[in-house]
Amino acid sequence: MTPELVRQVERYTGRKVAGARAMASGTSAAVWQVDLTNGGKVVAKIGPTVAVEGWMLRLLAAQTRMPVPHVIHDGDDLLLMDYVPAGDPLDGAAQRHAAQILADLHRHTWHSFGLDRDTVIGGLTQSNVPAVRWLDFFRDQRLLAMARKALDCGHLPMVMMDGIERLAARLGNWIMEPERPALVHGDCWGGNILVKGGRVAAFIDPALYYGHGEMDLAFSTMFGTFGDDFFAVYGELNPIEPGFFEERRDLYLLYPLLVHVRLFGGPYVGGVERVLDRFL
Repeated sequence: MTPELVRQVERYTGRKVAGARAMASGTSAAVWQVDLTNGGKVVAKIGPTVAVEGWMLRLLAAQTRMPVPHVIHDGDDLLLMDYVPAGDPLDGAAQRHAAQILADLHRHTWHSFGLDRDTVIGGLTQSNVPAVRWLDFFRDQRLLAMARKALDCGHLPMVMMDGIERLAARLGNWIMEPERPALVHGDCWGGNILVKGGRVAAFIDPALYYGHGEMDLAFSTMFGTFGDDFFAVYGELNPIEPGFFEERRDLYLLYPLLVHVRLFGGPYVGGVERVLDRFL
């Protein structure tokens, strides 16, 4: 930690810094666990988009029952949060608890698909201009928008961009309009779920918007985050419409796959190609 960061932490916490260690950093931010002289701990996250992350955490804390870290300060490229003790595996009990939390989150609704401000995912801007139809929002502000970002940085071949545009024009063959917009976490994988003693202690790194709850469900299968324990409980609380596992999951997975193509390129391009080959 730099002396300036130490001064900022002490200013906003009102405590002296006793020590710090680097934690696993994300794609756009450096993260520190900071020990304070009273024995307390905070997490300091430094990066250009952390103020948006702080806003999202505050929204979740104020308007939902999703457990999230308490935000001490967000702004000036610095996000300060309470440290959440965790580190246990996402076992069956924790998955069942996560299902209850996400089912509850997805009951929060709004008048449109989108949000009243843009958010971020992996440090990349997510456009959230409100739209009346889910299909329009997903096609234009998720699928095509992220594909163009990946194309512009040279990670997505033009031939695959052409395929994505052809698929986008046909999405109505598989995607149906939900009854209402649902608030989604937006970056739902195991690395963003903190677990302690068979319970979810906190969700972190949200990428919020009002969309379709199936986006979180699909994202959770990308790295095998959730299994039968989760889906059994979630399905009881929020029944999953037929066709999700057979078709829509792969279509919705295109968005996180394209985020990863934009950020990392490499093997994620093959994942996009497999989805295109299936539906075209």
